[in-house]
Amino acid sequence: MLALGFGLTAALIWAVHDLLARKLSQGAALLPMIAVVIGAGCGLLLPVALVAGDWGAMTGAAWGTAAASGLAFSLAAGGLYKAFSLAPVRLVSPVIGAYPLLSLAIAAAQGRAVTALDWLAVAIIVGGIAIVALTTRQDGPEGYAAPPGVALGWAALAAVGFAATFALGQAATRMGSELPVALVARGAAALVILALLVLRDRRGRVAPGQIWILMVIGLLDALALTLVTASGGLDRAEYASVASSLFGMLTVLLAAWFLKERVRPVQWLGIATVFSGIMLLSLHSA
Repeated sequence: MLALGFGLTAALIWAVHDLLARKLSQGAALLPMIAVVIGAGCGLLLPVALVAGDWGAMTGAAWGTAAASGLAFSLAAGGLYKAFSLAPVRLVSPVIGAYPLLSLAIAAAQGRAVTALDWLAVAIIVGGIAIVALTTRQDGPEGYAAPPGVALGWAALAAVGFAATFALGQAATRMGSELPVALVARGAAALVILALLVLRDRRGRVAPGQIWILMVIGLLDALALTLVTASGGLDRAEYASVASSLFGMLTVLLAAWFLKERVRPVQWLGIATVFSGIMLLSLHSA
């Protein structure tokens, strides 16, 4: 299924993106970093979207919904980078990757019946997150720039942002065209971050040696988000969002391997529990 392939590819790309974000975000000025990352994504998308995008298919609703997706993405990016700057991957990634829970909440609000299997998946996800969160009390202070609860709050904000980004982006794609939607969303996110830089008068700068790495991060992020957004025009588009949510689990694996972040067996149990629940919920809802 093409949508599933898009989602799995996006998950792998985002795992590499998050690994680099964790490495660079500690002690850095986050808004300038995010501005470079989102700007690089815009630079990648701009020529492709202008040449190959079907701009004639973009309705007013598509423009507005794509812009709203970009606003949600700026929220998600801010929460993600802040969370990674405060705590190890093993703590925040399961929460960030749990955004399919919000899809269930939206469906319930729209009147869809919530089954016993849905509630079981929710219980599994919440239980897994609880295991990870509670076992962090035994961690040493190294790797934490703030109490774990603060990092979890930012991770939850990122999850909300990602859920809204994907839902609005795919809806905009169905109203318009994939590449224009991706560019409009990315442009809206860039404007939000630039406005925050101006309003908050942030004078922090990105280290010259990090600019190229941040540009690579931006290109990876733009590619992954475009894959998920483009799936809105495919059969069973929800599979792309489902599969992409595995990026958190992949990020934990990469962090353990490359950053040498220690994950105890009980924490692995909690992480595996979270993503088992995510897959159960997502596959049942698909």
